[in-house]
Amino acid sequence: MTAADPRPLTGEPVALDLLNTRWVVDGEPLDLFAGAAGLTRVQGLAVWLESTGLAGRFRADAAALVHLLTAREALARAVADPADESARTLIDAVLEHGRIRATLTAEGPGERAEFADPAWGPAWTAARDYLGLLGAAPGRIRKCASESCVLHFYDVSRNGTRRWCSMAACGNRAKASRHYARTRER
Repeated sequence: MTAADPRPLTGEPVALDLLNTRWVVDGEPLDLFAGAAGLTRVQGLAVWLESTGLAGRFRADAAALVHLLTAREALARAVADPADESARTLIDAVLEHGRIRATLTAEGPGERAEFADPAWGPAWTAARDYLGLLGAAPGRIRKCASESCVLHFYDVSRNGTRRWCSMAACGNRAKASRHYARTRER
């Protein structure tokens, strides 16, 4: 059985969910892969694989974790600065470890990811997912508008104006802060 996921934001596309394995609580940075919530690094990986639906496809082991940390750093740099050539090079380096094989299934045409080393599977999957987000709507990849928050999300709102990782957390704090400032001025 896998431990509960301690992160404040889950359910984002795999690439952004990987970025969200680092978060801040009361000014303290936490990392799912570095002992957050009392988990070992590999247990944190197991939690992440479970939450993203990848647990049945990939093993939570030290090699997969090393590759996933490489992918997370590459994605963090690419999302922070899409024009960063070195970030694109890092993403490409992760993508070199897998490929898509076209298949024909009973349901029709399909695709299957293949890896020379399965330990690269989670990292490659996250990098590949990032390409999909870029292809669909790159402007909807966002960082939370709260200055104290480091979380990312994919804006699926109808008008594309989502600003907060969560209205219940960061959005509510911002609204409460504005309200307090207005009442204090009076």
